[in-house]
Amino acid sequence: MVSEVRADVATARDRDPAARGVSTFEILSSWAGVQALLAHRAAHALLEAGVPVLPRTIAYVTRAVTGVEIHPAAEIGREFFIDHGSGVVIGETARVGSRVTLYQGVTLGGTGFQRGKRHPTLGDNVTVGSGAKLLGPIAVGDGAKIGANTVVVEDVPPGATVVGNPGHPVRVEGKRVEGPDADWIHLPDPIADAIKGLSERIAELEKRLGDLDGAEGPAAGSPEIRRRTGRSSAGG
Repeated sequence: MVSEVRADVATARDRDPAARGVSTFEILSSWAGVQALLAHRAAHALLEAGVPVLPRTIAYVTRAVTGVEIHPAAEIGREFFIDHGSGVVIGETARVGSRVTLYQGVTLGGTGFQRGKRHPTLGDNVTVGSGAKLLGPIAVGDGAKIGANTVVVEDVPPGATVVGNPGHPVRVEGKRVEGPDADWIHLPDPIADAIKGLSERIAELEKRLGDLDGAEGPAAGSPEIRRRTGRSSAGG
C-alpha cells in the first residue's frame, strides 16, 4: 500500500504541472483524483477479500467528497491519474491499464442492463480528454488518445486518436497524432472538413452555372470556412 501511495503521488507530480514542487502531504490532502484513487484501492482490496458493505460505503463517501465515482469492483492499473477529477465515473466491470490519464467529466460507462462485462477496457498509456464518454464493453488499445467530449461506442485501435460523436480515428496530414499530450483544441474536425468540402463544391458549381447563364456567379460575401488556428492549449 505504501508503494502504491508513493507511485500515485509521483504520477501526479509527473502529469500535473500544478503538482510539481508540491509536498506529498499537500497532494494527498488536496488532490481529489489522488484521494479517489487511493480510496478505490482500499475499497477494491476489501471487496476482493469478501468484506461486505464497507467497500461500497467507501466508494459512496469518496464520491461525495471528491466528485469521483469508481465502483469498488473496477480494476485499475499502476500510475493511474485523474486530472481535476470532478464528474469522473468508472463502472463496475471497467478495466484500466497502467499509466492511464483521465480528465474531468470522463465516463467509463455501460449501455444497457445486461449482466457480465458491460464497461470499457483501456490499455496502457491511454489518455482520455475532458467530458469524453466511453460506453459499453469496448476495448481501447495501448497508447490511444480520446479527444474532449468524444463519444466512443466501438473499439479503438492502438495508437489512434479518436474524436467526434460517434468517435472515430483521425489523422493529421495523413499521419497519426503523436506525442504524450494531445492538443485538445486543435485536433482535426472531420465534420467541419466535410462541410468545408461541400461548401467549396457548391461554390464551384454556382460559378459554373453563373458562367453558363452570364451571371456574376455566387453572391459576394459568402462566409469562408477556415481551420482554427492560434496558440495550442498543449503548450505549443
